[in-house]
Amino acid sequence: MVGLKPPEVPPTAAMKFVSAGMAGCIADLCTFPLDTAKVRLQIQGEVRIPRTISSVEYRGVLGTLSTMVRTEGARSLYSGLAAGLQRQMSFASIRIGLYDSVKQLYTPKGAENTGMATRLLAGCTTGAVAVACAQPTDVHPTPGSSPPPDNIPCHFVAAFGAGFCATVVASPVDVVKTRYMNSSPGQYRNALSCLLALLMQDGPAGLYKGFVPSFLRLSSWNVVMFVSYEQLQRALVLARPALA
Repeated sequence: MVGLKPPEVPPTAAMKFVSAGMAGCIADLCTFPLDTAKVRLQIQGEVRIPRTISSVEYRGVLGTLSTMVRTEGARSLYSGLAAGLQRQMSFASIRIGLYDSVKQLYTPKGAENTGMATRLLAGCTTGAVAVACAQPTDVHPTPGSSPPPDNIPCHFVAAFGAGFCATVVASPVDVVKTRYMNSSPGQYRNALSCLLALLMQDGPAGLYKGFVPSFLRLSSWNVVMFVSYEQLQRALVLARPALA
């Protein structure tokens, strides 16, 4: 580890940009099989599934992973990894690497602390820009209290909590998106018709198909990503004098 304490010299925007992209790739390398399992569970029961897997029934995270290895080989767990890494180099770099810069842009001059609304606006801005660019390929402290220590346990807990909240909110959209993208041309008129067909077939519970692997993947991705991000930033700050 480079160190548990923040560096005395803050990293530049370029360092944050590069660190975020590299950290996103590291997180994808560690969690990609969980994402693959999530997709297989989400499209299970769909009318149109590739013939190679149409007769296979997946049960749970470990069951899905073991079935894939047994029937398709271990390489199937990382199918599409190259595209995922390319996406992270642009998506994570913008969404996370530029977050602090955009947050400072929205923060009023002379303000001692950044409010929650400003943080949300900055996150939405970088997220929207990241989606636009990559699609083709903290809590405010109570006055008088000290913030949580900026260390690995803090990053771990915050990332897991954020992963759970994000999964609960985004899982229905993710399931519909996966079904819609997996469908044959003309099977659904639009995303809404896909949603209605899913509800008719599986009921409301169908919106949370693959929830466990999705939560495990997103939470572990956040943990690996943000821990790697902080360490890479600090490594670049320490290496800067030697590179100058």
